[in-house]
Amino acid sequence: MTADGVTIVEVAPRDGLQNDPGDLTTAQKVELTQRAYDAGLRRIEVTSFVSPRAVPKMADAERVVATLRARSLPDASLIGLVVNERGVRRAAVAGVHEVNVVVVASEAFSQRNQGMSVREALAALPDLTGAARVAGLATTVTIGTAFGCPFEGEVAPGALAEIVAAVAAAGPDEIALADTIGVGVPADVTQRFALVRAAAGSDVGLRAHFHNTRSTGIANACAAIAAGVTALDASLGGIGGCPFAPRATGNIATEDLTYLLGRMRQAGQVSLRELIGTAQWLGTSLGHEVPGMLSKAGEFPSPGR
Repeated sequence: MTADGVTIVEVAPRDGLQNDPGDLTTAQKVELTQRAYDAGLRRIEVTSFVSPRAVPKMADAERVVATLRARSLPDASLIGLVVNERGVRRAAVAGVHEVNVVVVASEAFSQRNQGMSVREALAALPDLTGAARVAGLATTVTIGTAFGCPFEGEVAPGALAEIVAAVAAAGPDEIALADTIGVGVPADVTQRFALVRAAAGSDVGLRAHFHNTRSTGIANACAAIAAGVTALDASLGGIGGCPFAPRATGNIATEDLTYLLGRMRQAGQVSLRELIGTAQWLGTSLGHEVPGMLSKAGEFPSPGR
């Protein structure tokens, strides 16, 4: 979805499902992506190419992408998350259009999430982005725990700025800051994206990934738009979380964010009604109520008024 320069990147098939207590079959994952596409979303993070031992729910990555590529999805950009060069190779062979490469801003979380230090991850990054470019894939680098770490607490802006400079030097098309555990507030968003813009220059796209753990996700999305961010991650139903972060909860809900953008007169050609229906379908399929609000409250004004 594009809204006056703001694009929603749908992440429910990947980040939404990876930590959810419910399970979807491969066919249901494909249906989730199809529903997102039919509602008008075009950038969709459909899976991750990581070890099935680390994230068992993404073990069917190749099957998901192969099934989607066999369908007619004009203008869709399928995204795969990767953490190493093997993941980039798998993603390229599978046939995604973009890769989202993850590095982490805190040492403890980097070790738990990727089994390496921050320095090691940054040293490997140019090879990953280079391999993606050779394969013709657009590249995003997401900096996880950019607002705070569940094990180390605050992440200092100065330390983040050094990481951003190293990431920018690797030449990605887009840099994302992820509030992995949902601790950021709008003032943090303003400050930290100013650091990214200063380090990366004006040619790199800016993207944000917010979790709603402490009910600040939508407010942070507004701050991100004001800070020049052009892509916002969101998850249908507000599902999501990280398997490596204690008490991790969901992303901002796609339907809630779409409603916000619509009321701000920044909505693109996306069907809010279809998003709400998909969030409700997702809750039924997963066997539990989803946390997003629009699937409970409904549209306003109500349809037909």
